[in-house]
Amino acid sequence: MAVRKKKPNRRTIGLALGSGSARGWSHIGVIRALAEAEIKPDIVAGTSVGALVGAFWVSEHLDAFESWITRLNRIDFLRYLDFGLLSRGGFVHGKRLMDFFHEYIGGLKIEDLPRPFAAVAADLTTGREVWFEHGSLLDAVRASFALPGIFTPVKLGGQWLVDGGLVNPVPVSICRAMGARVVIAVNLNEDIVGRRRLGRKRSGLYAAVGEGSGRKLRNRVSNVLKERASSLIPQLLDPTVETPGLLNVLASSINIMQDRITRSRMAGDPPDVMLKPRLAHLGLLEFDRAAEAIEEGRACVKRMLPTLRSVLDSKK
Repeated sequence: MAVRKKKPNRRTIGLALGSGSARGWSHIGVIRALAEAEIKPDIVAGTSVGALVGAFWVSEHLDAFESWITRLNRIDFLRYLDFGLLSRGGFVHGKRLMDFFHEYIGGLKIEDLPRPFAAVAADLTTGREVWFEHGSLLDAVRASFALPGIFTPVKLGGQWLVDGGLVNPVPVSICRAMGARVVIAVNLNEDIVGRRRLGRKRSGLYAAVGEGSGRKLRNRVSNVLKERASSLIPQLLDPTVETPGLLNVLASSINIMQDRITRSRMAGDPPDVMLKPRLAHLGLLEFDRAAEAIEEGRACVKRMLPTLRSVLDSKK
């Protein structure tokens, strides 16, 4: 087992990568822009998509990951969704995605990474935070992004775990607990409530279904649901119907929840610098818009660069 050697550093920098589903691709732009500004985080903590991006970065596979997501189109995204029975606790099992991630992350252990890393999940039974600082990196990431109602929960160590965004959407507290003296946080939940109207023009995943990929999606739905797929899929994915579809209700509810939890957590434990990519217009599952999100991540750092330098200089 590799042992990390701690170097003397009076200004240990922690990077807290927040939850936000498809908006989370902006974390890549943030990481790239910080590197260009020669700001090097010593500690990384991530929630949900923040844990996913953080894991690829700390394991030194971010280049390959960025190349994949920037080529990802609407149909490709659907191919990675293994839909199953609703009784399993979510629409998507996530096995196809994890098999793909395994090609890069493999059996890496968190404690063997070149810098301290942690992912956060939520215990579905107790509601408590679960911090992954040791063990399988892949298991930690899968548990951290188990978005309720979308991805099935994960059972690890006798606990049923779901998305860490339920309890700690921007893991500032974890960075501090791991020894960070300065915490840079990426908040993807700023100004997301009320910015997307129900019934707006189709885009992203919705447009993919409208363009004929619904047939392919139905073919991957379990046998029990196939007979109802023609009516089920529009209910899940089509925002143009008069009443809110199931996915719209889930997305809006998650946005409200994460916004309120983030505000509460930040009031009690604010970061030294808060980065807020302007991506409120991006839908929960619009993963095919990676280039746009990444560019806004870069732009966000550039806007805040004077503040970043001032804070870091004051902590020397």
